[in-house]
Amino acid sequence: FRSRTTESIVNEVKELVGRGVREVNLIAQDTTSYGRDLYGAPELVALLKKLVTIEDLKWIRLLYCYPKHFTDELIEVIAAEPKICKYIDLPLQHGNNDILKAMHRQDTRQDIETLLQKIRQRIPGVTLRTSFIVGFPGETEAHFEDLKKFVTEQRFDRVGVFTYSQEEDTVAANLPNQISEETKHERYHDLMSLQCKISEELNQELEGQVLDILIEQPTEQANVFVGRSYREAPDIDGQIFIE
Repeated sequence: FRSRTTESIVNEVKELVGRGVREVNLIAQDTTSYGRDLYGAPELVALLKKLVTIEDLKWIRLLYCYPKHFTDELIEVIAAEPKICKYIDLPLQHGNNDILKAMHRQDTRQDIETLLQKIRQRIPGVTLRTSFIVGFPGETEAHFEDLKKFVTEQRFDRVGVFTYSQEEDTVAANLPNQISEETKHERYHDLMSLQCKISEELNQELEGQVLDILIEQPTEQANVFVGRSYREAPDIDGQIFIE
């Protein structure tokens, strides 16, 4: 929603809710920077405070929030407002400082760990999603093992893993020490296997809990419906089947 005024976004959401929409997803290349181009400063918190007042809107979900601009004020409004899903998508890309620097990321691993700790302390029950790139030029086996250690320690609820793609006319495409496709895919499967175990353990910890479910559609099976809780973003995460 870059270059969209808060008024236009609020009006569109009101129109959608009037047509029966109950969940709205806010997404941009960096959602946390919303408003910088129009207002000279981030306006995401102000926008959220207006959206939560819309009657019949049940869920507001934030996607693609860069850690660099994830402020204490944003954490507090997510924690305080029941309509804002306790679901945060932080595209971290890697967990090793050397690779983060090579990617021109502004955050260090220590910065990220501090933010994650703060989010978990202030937003109980928060679901954390992230994405990583494996096989970036110069990524050694030691760098990859450091990423695995980071994932093991942080125990994210949702993780997407992508292999680095060497695209023409990009800075990274001309970097030395390009990684072979075979190694990229080995690291992809290794990291995904690790995360699958973590996700399974976290899902087992949910047994016995009661969650609100947004029903999306029936199935071909009688009396069985498909839906999502606040923990699942549409078209990204899994689904829940309900009798």
